[in-house]
Amino acid sequence: MTPPFELGLVAAATGFLGGVHCAGMCGGVAGAVCAPAPRGSAWRYALAFNGGRLTAYAAAGALAGALGQAGLAWRGDALVQQLMFALASVTLIALGLYLAGIAPFVRHIEAAGAVVWRRLQPCTRWFMPVTSALRAFGLGTLWGWVPCGLVYAVLLTALATGSAWQGAAVMLAFGLGTLPNLLAIGVLVQRAAPFARRRFVRISAGTLVAALGLYGLLQIIAPIVSAGEGLFHHVGLGGLPH
Repeated sequence: MTPPFELGLVAAATGFLGGVHCAGMCGGVAGAVCAPAPRGSAWRYALAFNGGRLTAYAAAGALAGALGQAGLAWRGDALVQQLMFALASVTLIALGLYLAGIAPFVRHIEAAGAVVWRRLQPCTRWFMPVTSALRAFGLGTLWGWVPCGLVYAVLLTALATGSAWQGAAVMLAFGLGTLPNLLAIGVLVQRAAPFARRRFVRISAGTLVAALGLYGLLQIIAPIVSAGEGLFHHVGLGGLPH
């Protein structure tokens, strides 16, 4: 089983490498939050907005982890958890292809999450215009629920942990990974956004995210070689009886 610390590192790396995607999803609002800030306060507004966003991610991760925990308690089978990890890894590979501009089908996953966002989006008006760090924080807590394939991929990992606190930790690590990119975009939006849109940057980031997904799959398959355990140990390798 993949250790929680290692999952956190993968989640943080995914968030950092997915900065290209974050630039498109949240870059505009991050810049808008900082634009009306008094001189010298742009960093304070940006930190408040992203603090709210990370809070939303941690809450979503806790919910996903609790759901996974309930599923494991009901099913009582480690195979279920390994299948969820495999699904999360495959989703990361698909997301990497999407970031690189090779396969756009992840957009359909984002569209599926639009149901929740349609209910939350009207609430963003409560915090507009952003005239204080508190309003920036409130807007960030709502913006954390914007439909995003990158977030959903990591949420599947949070689900697979089978633990509310580990799920929250995984999503928090992911959020911290996105932080450098969104802080730069929020404060230096005019300079950072064009760089994030470069094809070389998108392809490089997508390739690395897909590599993380492949690494996750190898972590599941490796026990077959080393100890005869893992996913295929339960279903039979190549259809041969055990």
